[in-house]
Amino acid sequence: MSAVVSHAPSGWPALVLNADYRPLSYYPLSLWPWQEVVKAVFLERVDVIAEYAQVVRSPSFEMRVPSVIALREFVHQDRPPAFTRFNVFLRDGFRCVYCESTEDLTFDHVIPRSRGGRTSWDNIVAACSPCNLRKGGRLPHDARMQPRFRPARPTAHQLQDMGRKFPPNYLHETWLDYLYWDVELEI
Repeated sequence: MSAVVSHAPSGWPALVLNADYRPLSYYPLSLWPWQEVVKAVFLERVDVIAEYAQVVRSPSFEMRVPSVIALREFVHQDRPPAFTRFNVFLRDGFRCVYCESTEDLTFDHVIPRSRGGRTSWDNIVAACSPCNLRKGGRLPHDARMQPRFRPARPTAHQLQDMGRKFPPNYLHETWLDYLYWDVELEI
């Protein structure tokens, strides 16, 4: 469970919202470093929604560091997610599809490459190292190890929904109106 902090997180990152005021990404959470945010403010690409108490100064300028920003132009996110190790683990909930362990995760080819299996969304699952070694180059029914579900390419929306289950270790209080996680207040 995440803690809500009232002090600025290290580096004063800003939560980045799309033009519809929803986060660009939940996992990883869409955060920009304060330097990029200040640049985007000056280039009029974002609107400042909330600020930290921290101030940045130059000889001729002073501004409070933004903690939440919204893009002025909507970014469409309907393209299919990239096939990456991280996205496979996220799709599978960071759990082994055979025993549900969260330790020592690896890729497993459901249909082994030696039997014509491809490295694709439809054939790769997250597996803990012991299960992967136990299954070896066998088919699931030969190894008596059936995955909990049939692997498939997730949509960007499905990955975002899954990402909501894994909040970061901290959330700044100014971010809470735009995020949807259960959190505890840290005093």
